[in-house]
Amino acid sequence: MTGASGWLGTTLLHALTDGPWARDGVVRPFVRTRVEADQLAALGPGVRPVIGDVRDPADLDRLFTGLDGSVDVIHAAGVIHPRDVDEFFAVNVDGTKGVLARSSGHGVRRVVHVSSNSPFGTNSHPGDRFRGDEPYRPYYGYGRSKMDAELAVCDAVGDGVDAVIVRPPWFYGPYQPPRQTTFFTMVRTGTFPVFGTGDQSRSMVYVGDLVDGVLRAELVPTPPGRAWWIADATPYTVNEIVETVGRALTDEGFAVRRNRARVPDVVGRLAERADAVIQRSGRYHQQIHVLGEMNKSIACDIGTARADLGYDPRVGLYDGMRRSIRWCVERGFEL
Repeated sequence: MTGASGWLGTTLLHALTDGPWARDGVVRPFVRTRVEADQLAALGPGVRPVIGDVRDPADLDRLFTGLDGSVDVIHAAGVIHPRDVDEFFAVNVDGTKGVLARSSGHGVRRVVHVSSNSPFGTNSHPGDRFRGDEPYRPYYGYGRSKMDAELAVCDAVGDGVDAVIVRPPWFYGPYQPPRQTTFFTMVRTGTFPVFGTGDQSRSMVYVGDLVDGVLRAELVPTPPGRAWWIADATPYTVNEIVETVGRALTDEGFAVRRNRARVPDVVGRLAERADAVIQRSGRYHQQIHVLGEMNKSIACDIGTARADLGYDPRVGLYDGMRRSIRWCVERGFEL
């Protein structure tokens, strides 16, 4: 498993070592540091981390040493908010190509590639849904890099690799990064910026349900090259998201201020233009990029995942947000 110390990777490892998805055998997580390796090794004797960088061919060779056709690969490594635009392509594209090449050389049974909504950009209107048959319309550097990674998966399938793709939208839950904690703080203080009317559609998924989708993609027999959207049953409006998170915070004992942070839609359009200029120069600015996305709809339909994989999300937005808030509180995070 690449990206094993990340948000999704950590949740996957817990699922593989403790719970209904636990299995016998060895899990080989690929991590960047000794500290991460020691933390994950503590999950059980079957977890045997390998330290390295997905961009380094020698490190990938060590990750795949001794593997045979009885092994599956979950490729969850990726960078979303890099130091510069080149890092998108070094990690998300070249790293994916390296994993696929070694999967082919070692006769890996199946590769599950974790992609994104960004290769498809944003919906044309709030009622639009991505279903899996739409053309690529990548959203700036990250979207282009994840599109190129998906195309590399398709090429590998053409060369005989059994590889499939899962596409999560905005996910949330335990092991979250600091940006998700900031989201809670902004909702609690009434400062989360809602653009225009707040009727933009957003698909979301609790990280535990995303794990369920990833592992079903690994284990359910399907033709190579298939791709699935993994999300909640229906999208939410931004207004619904803010209201639900505020209610979850209130029910977890926090004092929540009414959200009055309404932002004209033009601010999002200006931020998107600034993002385009910055990325064309090879640089990346996280806050401007995020601001430029926030007035847009990004929503998908999960019908194909339900039909092919038997995927059925079990944790709704309210319950999932309460679990996420509790996880933060238990670890002393400031909300």
